Amino acid sequence: MNEKTAVLLLQMGGPDSLDAVEPFLLNLFSDRDIIRLGPAFLQPVVARWIARRRAPKVESQYQRIGGRSPIRDLTEAQARALEKRLGGGFRCFVAMRYWRPSILEALAAVKNEGLTRVISLPLYPHYSRATTGSAFNELRRVLALSGTGFEVSFIEDFHDRPLYIDALAQRIAEGIAGFDEPDDVTLLFSAHSLPVSFIEGGDPYLSRVKETVRLVMGRLPGMRHELAFQSKAGPVKWLAPSTEETIERLGREGRRNLLVVPVSFVCDHIETLYEIDVTCAALAREHGIGNFRRAPSLNDSPLFIDCLAALVEGEATSRCNP
Repeated sequence: MNEKTAVLLLQMGGPDSLDAVEPFLLNLFSDRDIIRLGPAFLQPVVARWIARRRAPKVESQYQRIGGRSPIRDLTEAQARALEKRLGGGFRCFVAMRYWRPSILEALAAVKNEGLTRVISLPLYPHYSRATTGSAFNELRRVLALSGTGFEVSFIEDFHDRPLYIDALAQRIAEGIAGFDEPDDVTLLFSAHSLPVSFIEGGDPYLSRVKETVRLVMGRLPGMRHELAFQSKAGPVKWLAPSTEETIERLGREGRRNLLVVPVSFVCDHIETLYEIDVTCAALAREHGIGNFRRAPSLNDSPLFIDCLAALVEGEATSRCNP
């Protein structure tokens, strides 16, 4: 039996072509960990209706960023860099919650290599039942159906890990360097939104996002900063303020140098490349913010890969020394 440990990088996924947009949305809206569309037996029907209705608009957004999501390529680059950083005792595999390679396909690849020890590493810095929780539930479901003897452990999140905070601070410093007046820059941390009902139900996402921002700002004393939320969908009450509302207010207040920090995303995808770089940039110009920039995403930055490696090594060590 192969003595290496498999590392399963769990990510959301994204459509790899325009034709994949509708089935990707169907998978997303079929997930009851994210949204409950009536009774369980009706969810597939309602999800298909929503996916069909939303697909044209989402397709047009993907057309603006190259016709596909880059998330698989970027996650695979992270996996390659992590595997190199970890050394010969580990193999890294990418598993997407709503597209390919699926968790089932990733576990099949693990099995084909004769590996039985698996460390599941979600690429969501801040735990939520809608992201990490959903991925873990799907992983457990597939494991139960597979009947294989995998020994699996779970890393919950890394919102306060020093190397993660260092990696974010480094990217922010790179973004600030692009301004002529760095002392006049306002940082806008933009996190993926979540229905308020999740937080009221005990989801720790909001408190962990706020803790990340607090720790990052400890490395950037004196800088003006704001926290807002993007990517809400549907009529329920979402976390506030929204990124769009905050940009409008900052424009009215006369802020002219704005750096957006995508705090809950670890690689580029539609939320950074379209929502921030296209939609928010246009909104900022409309409201008089003449210098609008986005901090580079973490992607496969060496500090971020060091963070992931430390998480994996710590989990592997704790498993060997319970």
